[in-house]
Amino acid sequence: MEHVSRKEDEAHIYYGLEPWEHQQDDPSASPDIRSQHSSQQQVTDPQTHQPTASPSSRYTTYLIRLSTNIPAFKLRRSEVRRRYSDFEVFRDLLERESARVSIPTLPGKVYLNRFDDSVIEERRRGLERFLKIVVGHPLLQTGSRVLGGFVQGKLS
Repeated sequence: MEHVSRKEDEAHIYYGLEPWEHQQDDPSASPDIRSQHSSQQQVTDPQTHQPTASPSSRYTTYLIRLSTNIPAFKLRRSEVRRRYSDFEVFRDLLERESARVSIPTLPGKVYLNRFDDSVIEERRRGLERFLKIVVGHPLLQTGSRVLGGFVQGKLS
């Protein structure tokens, strides 16, 4: 039997997740575990936009890349750009439709220096962590009406 760290075990209990990332990377894992459905998510390539001359119109988008063989997703590979505010709406929708699942938090709002490279990178990492948990959750994969659309192109 494979040893699971206390942190992984706590994530399993809190989010109802199997430590699948560890299992897939472990060459000693059984073929049954390695051949299960999998997905890889990246939140990458932050781009800051300023559509008007007004400084208040400035915002940053992040590229979501998804590669998966999970049947619940229509596309095997997809890319879509999202703003932080899109993630907030998505999280609220997930929370409303998924009473049985504890939805993880997003990285906090930033009010000062929010366009500094270090702040954008920290937020990107937090959004990626959030997305990996949500996309990897089996109940959300099969029961969410908004998950596929958010990571593959339509924001419901």
